[in-house]
Amino acid sequence: MTVLRSALILLTCLAGSLVAAEAPAHQHFAFESGGHKLRVWYHRPAAATADAPVLFVIHGVGRNAEEYLADWIELAEQKRFLLVAPEFSKAEFPGEEAFNSGNLFDAAGRLRPRAEWSYSMIEPLFDAVRQRLGSTRRDYLIYGHSAGSQFVQRFLYFVPEARVSRAVAANAGWYMLPELGVGFPYGLKGTPVDAAALRTAFARPVVVLLGDADTDPHHAALRHTPEADAQGLHRFARGRFFFARIQAAAAALAAPCNWTLATAPGIAHSNKGMAPFAARQLFPE
Repeated sequence: MTVLRSALILLTCLAGSLVAAEAPAHQHFAFESGGHKLRVWYHRPAAATADAPVLFVIHGVGRNAEEYLADWIELAEQKRFLLVAPEFSKAEFPGEEAFNSGNLFDAAGRLRPRAEWSYSMIEPLFDAVRQRLGSTRRDYLIYGHSAGSQFVQRFLYFVPEARVSRAVAANAGWYMLPELGVGFPYGLKGTPVDAAALRTAFARPVVVLLGDADTDPHHAALRHTPEADAQGLHRFARGRFFFARIQAAAAALAAPCNWTLATAPGIAHSNKGMAPFAARQLFPE
């Protein structure tokens, strides 16, 4: 009996291993533009049609695009959208200056060619997604969390021609304010962004989404400089400060503003926790 039982246990373990080995891996493809390479993770629900919405999900400082993809797959299945999570690796985009601050300037402070900006990867990637995955959509949605939220918010400044139909920026650690007289990176002075680009950004449907429990002033990834701390001592406070400055900047330009502020009750600094709240904003019923 002991030998038979041992054999059954072994067979059961082997069968479990085979099932795990055969479980579908997350899909990805390689993409190159502007001299940079991305690994692009994606998920297409079986029920998604060719004209299904396309959502770009932008990871945080951990550059963990596959994990972000996994956090959104159930929502993609429910709402039948094409999910795309580009990975801005540290090898290709070292440091926050190269990733979420755009890779705008070289070491000497000179403006790089537009094609080399991290923000400039999204538009050609959308074309590649349409071609590779058979999408017929002419616009896309974009969401970012933490450093990815910073990326999304700034992307809207720097790529005014972007085919974005709706955006959600969630739980950013600090903000590049929409102010042309404040020096980069806390403002836009010295960058190519002008008043016309800001008007275009303000006109987009954008949700600044904040977890109301994201209030740890000592979070390991939270920047503390005089400029950042002037925005608040934690992410929830900084998000509310930023939204007020968006409203003030739009009013100063007499520009229509379609940005809104929303909160995720009880959620701290968690992409997985924020995703369902973001999905409601991106796909309002």
